[in-house]
Amino acid sequence: MSPSSDAVFISVDGIDGVGKSTQIAALTDWLTAAGYAPVLTRDPGSSQIGLKLRSLLLDGRLQMHRRTEAMLFMASRCEMVETTIRPALAEGHCVISDRFLLANVVYQSIASDGSGVPPDLLWQLGDLANGGLRPDLTLLLDMPAAESLRRIDRPADRMESRGIEYMEAVRQAFLQQLPRASDATAVIAAEQPVERVTQAVREAVQSFLQQKRPR
Repeated sequence: MSPSSDAVFISVDGIDGVGKSTQIAALTDWLTAAGYAPVLTRDPGSSQIGLKLRSLLLDGRLQMHRRTEAMLFMASRCEMVETTIRPALAEGHCVISDRFLLANVVYQSIASDGSGVPPDLLWQLGDLANGGLRPDLTLLLDMPAAESLRRIDRPADRMESRGIEYMEAVRQAFLQQLPRASDATAVIAAEQPVERVTQAVREAVQSFLQQKRPR
């Protein structure tokens, strides 16, 4: 693997507690050592507007309709795409995003009370908000909801507090919707020891880059 001027957009996703932050940090270090200059983003967030919207979306004291929730996520992502991701890709960077549209589709489509937004509509709205931009590669860190909730060592945010049945439904929705997230995808078994997960992530990214830029 060697650095290239070709830009690449990688998204890392999965239910809370699967270790996204740990694996993104390891992937960033690995790509940097290989000569890349990764640009990191977090969805929602990565802009002044996005950070304000993030605080609203994760505030456990607030209740909001799923459509309201969905549109706030879309607005945050639109700002992130236009102010951070597109400029970085235009400069030839490798962009790594902690979540992207896939998570928006999954979380806002799952609701036991019937208030979920249809996934097809969320994909359409997401493409509108993103100007059609989707990741080149989506990595899904997957593990059972019971294990992910056990690993969370902080107070649950508004979404995590919905319980294990909800989180398992979210997990299954991630697996179901993943093929629509990007042309290239990989499911990583995240319940393995951290070192094995890190190696699996590297292998998936290296395989993708080699196929994208054959030598």
